Amino acid sequence: MRRVSRTLYFWVLLAVVAGAVFGALSPSAAIAMKPLGDGFIKLIRMMVAPIVFCTIVTGIAQVRDLPRVGRVGLKALIYFELTSTVALGVGLLVANLARPGDGFHINPSALDATAVSQYASAAHNQSIVEFLLNIIPSTAVSALSSGEILQVLLLALLTGFGAALVGPKSEPVVTFIEATLQVLYRVVGLIMWIAPIGAFGAMAFTIGKFGWHSLAPLARFMGLFYVTCGVFVFGILGIVSKVAGFNIFRLAAYLKTELLTVLGTSSSESVLAQLIERLERLGCRRTTVGLVVPTGYSFNLDGTAIYLSLAAIFLAQAIDAPLSLGQQLAVLVVAMVTSKGAATVTGGGFITLAATLTAVPSVPVAALAIILGIDRFMSEARSLTNLMGNAVATLVVSRLEGEVTGPQLVKALSTHGTPPIL
Repeated sequence: MRRVSRTLYFWVLLAVVAGAVFGALSPSAAIAMKPLGDGFIKLIRMMVAPIVFCTIVTGIAQVRDLPRVGRVGLKALIYFELTSTVALGVGLLVANLARPGDGFHINPSALDATAVSQYASAAHNQSIVEFLLNIIPSTAVSALSSGEILQVLLLALLTGFGAALVGPKSEPVVTFIEATLQVLYRVVGLIMWIAPIGAFGAMAFTIGKFGWHSLAPLARFMGLFYVTCGVFVFGILGIVSKVAGFNIFRLAAYLKTELLTVLGTSSSESVLAQLIERLERLGCRRTTVGLVVPTGYSFNLDGTAIYLSLAAIFLAQAIDAPLSLGQQLAVLVVAMVTSKGAATVTGGGFITLAATLTAVPSVPVAALAIILGIDRFMSEARSLTNLMGNAVATLVVSRLEGEVTGPQLVKALSTHGTPPIL
């Protein structure tokens, strides 16, 4: 017991439970705990951009195999598209088989459209062209300060390619960036000491603000979503993992601290930096991890994909506006586009759902008010699924590149434990 109590995941788990209990017993006081969660996430996000930048630059510069970088990126994007499409299909299938919206018989005209107006406007404010232009930063410094992962990724790729082309003369710069990366990892380790405080504050606020009572009317839908995410992770991704030579349950156990932190903070971005370091520790090359993980945070959002298709069909059923097969396929196609980059937008999951509903005019955006109250609780499942999806994607691409073997991964997942907090 003493050994367990000295691990970070134990204290994060304890903090999540304590936060939930505190939120239920004293809602008003729990709401005031919000700055604890927000502060922790801001501290972590502060480190994400420089770590991603340093990881990619050193990875590319040290390998100096530019064709390989392009090959890794192409394999990752193909994998992302395949798994995202499967996730969308799973959501559609479950919604049609379980029909969670039947029996609600909600009149859309009676819904409060103003409650979701901010999400609807945000969903239409950015076109695809504007999204692509947003990837290009105004300056090199703004790319690191804006917090936009795709901007950091672009700058890092260009810098890494430049260093690789310069050759040996760039070694002093690469050595400096490598040393900087090691310092940044240590800083993240220090910040993670307060992860339990952040998890407590975020969970206390969520329960205190929304309360368990808000789950009751839509408990079936929310429960179905959680089960679907679980089936996708341990079923579909489990099969992918087995083919790649490792066990999905072992991977989940290896990432238990990161998963619990995501559960408490409701944000997969809060563990991006740790995920990069943990995957490198398993034997994945820095170049691969640096390319796949940050890109996956924008293009490989399996949990969000399931949510989009499942929620869209649920809302149509709830307002008695069943969708034809053609309309459901239209939802799937639109969701393939709207889900990309969802993590870079505030309230991403809900905003992308609003954008996806434009494919089916028979379901008004006002229908989003039906699930507005439980969206915060569903974001945990989205974030957890996204995290596992990106971890599996990185290991699969590493296996395809021959960086690690199945037995090596099995051994690494068995021997590498969670670092102690004390």
